[in-house]
Amino acid sequence: MEKVAIFVDVQNVYYTVREAYKSNFDYNKFWSKVTAGREVVKAFAYAIDKGDRKQREFQNILRAIGFEVKLKPFIQRSDGSAKGDWDVGITLDAMEYAEQSDVIVLVSGDGDFDLLVNKIRNVYGKKVEVYGVPQLTAASLMNAASEFVAIDKELLLTH
Repeated sequence: MEKVAIFVDVQNVYYTVREAYKSNFDYNKFWSKVTAGREVVKAFAYAIDKGDRKQREFQNILRAIGFEVKLKPFIQRSDGSAKGDWDVGITLDAMEYAEQSDVIVLVSGDGDFDLLVNKIRNVYGKKVEVYGVPQLTAASLMNAASEFVAIDKELLLTH
């Protein structure tokens, strides 16, 4: 059985799906699709913790599906902007689990990950599937992936 490690940039997928489709990502449908016939080595969901009840409920849903939820505190800068970036954490974890996996799945449209994807493919010789909203995913990331999977109606919550 193919071994898969899954890395979800929760903030990125939340904002890109909301902007493109005025909807939410369906983590259950995604999990079913990405784990079918595969053994899950590790599955991380990287999120920002603002400490509110609704967010904690969402994090518990992710845990129930099978994700290990990694949280970073929400930081409001003095200029009003916010910081909550998991790029380095996702990169370190993906590098750590690349050797144990046949496939790395990254859910993000962030072009900064093109370096990571290229390294995993070229150094570790692994397949990298990138899931993202096509119109909001960096072309460099799509091109770096072994396979780019569009987040579209099939992976959205239906209301």
